[in-house]
Amino acid sequence: MSPHSAPGELRAWIERHLDPLEHREASHATSDFDLTPNAFPNEPVELTPAAVLVGLIQRDHGFSVLLTRRSDTMRRHTGQVALPGGRCDPGETVWQTALREAHEEVGLHPDFVSLAGLSSPYRTGTGYLVTPVVGFVREGFTLTANPDEVADIFETPFGFLMDPVNYEEHEREAPDGQKRRFYAMTHEDQYIWGATAGMLRALYDRLYGAAVA
Repeated sequence: MSPHSAPGELRAWIERHLDPLEHREASHATSDFDLTPNAFPNEPVELTPAAVLVGLIQRDHGFSVLLTRRSDTMRRHTGQVALPGGRCDPGETVWQTALREAHEEVGLHPDFVSLAGLSSPYRTGTGYLVTPVVGFVREGFTLTANPDEVADIFETPFGFLMDPVNYEEHEREAPDGQKRRFYAMTHEDQYIWGATAGMLRALYDRLYGAAVA
């Protein structure tokens, strides 16, 4: 189904291809370095659970995805484009984390979000296992950026993010000297790359990949 299909039909399609909230098979996680298969050592690593919200907002042109640009004062990933989210607090589910972090970062109240399900978990090179939580954001919400965490809030068309033509493969040398490859794309003046681009590409693969019926 096209990302530009009627909102009701597209919503039902998306929900059918996601994991239910209570389900999680972390063994099939994608990662920062899927394009560099040998980037991770073979020995098991204890990963920190985290979650992000893939907030789908219905607009006149179709759905758009809520994204942020991280504050220049952040210790890590300064100025990078991100989905609202962060590490899970003890006892939290991943969807509770995604909703809490979105509220803290951009002021999106959970009452405006209808959760659809979970996309593929994503392993980062910094030791996190991030679960993307997909939710539909109804009209009437207001957003306010937390200046300690977020420099900008913006939306990117879902159709653009679900078009594989827009994804480029880039290569960068890591501090350990190993070259690592990652996805990146640019929409208007926003450069989306790394884990954020990887999670969105994994969502595309889940919804529209060759094996999807």
